[in-house]
Amino acid sequence: MPFQIIRNDITKVKADAIVNTANPMVLVGSGVDEAIYNAAGRDRLLAARKKIGPIKRGDVAITPAFGLDAKYIIHAVGCWWEGGDHGEAELLRQCYDKALALAAKKRCKSIAFPVMATGCYGFPHKLGMDIAVDAFTCFLEDHDMEIFLIVFDKDTVTVSGELGEEVRSYISDVKEPIANAFIAGETVPRSSHKRAEEQADEMIGAAPMAGTILHGAAASGQMKAFKAASLDDILGGIYTDSFEKHLQQLINKKGLKNSEVYAAANINKQYFSKLLKGKVKPSKEKVLALAVGLHLNMDETVDFLGLAGYAISPISQTDAVVRYFIEHENYNVIKIDMVLFDYGLDPLSK
Repeated sequence: MPFQIIRNDITKVKADAIVNTANPMVLVGSGVDEAIYNAAGRDRLLAARKKIGPIKRGDVAITPAFGLDAKYIIHAVGCWWEGGDHGEAELLRQCYDKALALAAKKRCKSIAFPVMATGCYGFPHKLGMDIAVDAFTCFLEDHDMEIFLIVFDKDTVTVSGELGEEVRSYISDVKEPIANAFIAGETVPRSSHKRAEEQADEMIGAAPMAGTILHGAAASGQMKAFKAASLDDILGGIYTDSFEKHLQQLINKKGLKNSEVYAAANINKQYFSKLLKGKVKPSKEKVLALAVGLHLNMDETVDFLGLAGYAISPISQTDAVVRYFIEHENYNVIKIDMVLFDYGLDPLSK
């Protein structure tokens, strides 16, 4: 998957480019900035930084990575949150866009970002993450690169912030078995997912069960209905288009570009191409990711899953999270993965 969240020390992450939240002046700051200088080699990195000189807010610069397991360090200079009336959001977006563009120019295949601006810079968490998600999604429509968001502090940092709490509140209001399990933080086995074969059994439920004794008009009526439903009738009612053909039809129907779908679904271009050619069978998680990328409503999602041989489970935490996003028309798998990450669940786009 193009985007991943990793809980780690960013100085220990292997990527072509490591993004540093840098000081605008030639000074070693605190936090991520200091950790990167120490791991890369303070003297060598500071000497390289001096050659660059001051960096404007919203701008980036690049140096060798020296002692890090990377090729480059991209120094991004953000700004403090001052209420939102001083162009703060635009400057933060520039940091993401320019860092990504610079990595692409250097032909990097991977880039690692810390969580920018929502800590000591004071950005509202939701706004900061919305800016990051939008920047990543737009970039991935036109570029093939792995983007890592590195979360270091396990105890105090939640990636999804207020969005995760909104999802939790939504699920607590849903009167299903999943609600209590989700609130309690329990994990529901994925083996509980209902398969399409079970749905097929329901479709021919008009047939009398073995050992069932029917009487009078009820027996006559049910038997006539069953006889009328010949095998040809039953098979004729089954959707026969391949999954890949139906996927392409949905893309066309929704008026979307392929790149818009795989970027929003957080699926890489190569896998998506194989999928459209029928060369791979998608997992349930991939089908759910595609449903989000296609902007399907819940009824369309249920049908789409059934075509691939899957179904929504009433006791799956992951399915409940996806349902929230679809019902709120929030069509971005990167955001979904952030919520799943905070609740200890596997990403949708694994």
